[in-house]
Amino acid sequence: MEGMVKVKIPATSANLGSGFDSLGLAVSLYNYVFMDEYDGVSINSMDGVPIPQDETNLVYKTARELYEICGRPFYGLRIHQENNIPMARGLGSSSACIIGGLLGANQLMGCPLSRNEIVNIAAHMEGHPDNSTPALVGGLVTAVLDESKQVYYVKQEIKNDLKFATFIPDFELKTLVARAALPKTVDHRDGVFNLSRAALMSVSLYSGNYQNLRVAADDRLQQPYRLGLIKGAQQVFDLSYKLGAYAAYISGAGSTLMAIVDEKNADFEQKALQSLKELGFGSWRLKMLSIDNVGAQLF
Repeated sequence: MEGMVKVKIPATSANLGSGFDSLGLAVSLYNYVFMDEYDGVSINSMDGVPIPQDETNLVYKTARELYEICGRPFYGLRIHQENNIPMARGLGSSSACIIGGLLGANQLMGCPLSRNEIVNIAAHMEGHPDNSTPALVGGLVTAVLDESKQVYYVKQEIKNDLKFATFIPDFELKTLVARAALPKTVDHRDGVFNLSRAALMSVSLYSGNYQNLRVAADDRLQQPYRLGLIKGAQQVFDLSYKLGAYAAYISGAGSTLMAIVDEKNADFEQKALQSLKELGFGSWRLKMLSIDNVGAQLF
């Protein structure tokens, strides 16, 4: 790998219940991208995870597009990927590929773009900024993508006194399917319900007022329509609260479910794993993750 550009990109958990397409945070699960210029296409999975090995590969496509945006000649790339973020599970796997491709290509070109410029390009490629922005900058991010494709965001660093219990089912849920389940219009009262709770979520996480998180994670815009697509979701929510979680929500579009837990709740993981087995969900994985306040890094 000597001489290659190396990028480390965190997983992300978007929406946080009430903050649909506007709230997201970075967590301590990482993909790695190794990249250098090459005459042609050479793509390798370092950990055996199946990935496209031609020009349809998302890291490759993203990097090539950035060369075009910057007006630089493009001949090809050699890419090695380590994919620890599970795909189609609501943990920002596509954003990780996009950020890896953008940061890698930008570095190979001599860094013609700033991080803020990359924030805008990534959100435009992803379609919304709640995964791509925290993957790049880390922390808890509140973000808006306006009609001109400009991202306005605030990053807040979260204390390391929380754990994010990540319940990963043994089945995927494609974002297109999850979005298709949503209604075309919402009741005005539901809009107000979510606006107040999304604001409460952001400020409560930042300030440490974690007793507010259960109320803040409540949602009427997306979770009620997606819960039925994730077998066992309500049961996992219930067991999380029974075991003392501050909040539980669908991570991104799913199928992963996330519970926010006090780091001092040392028994949560063991008891949750036992409960999953008792519920018949023994094939699910549970990862106890921390906040990543740094974001994507070249190393």
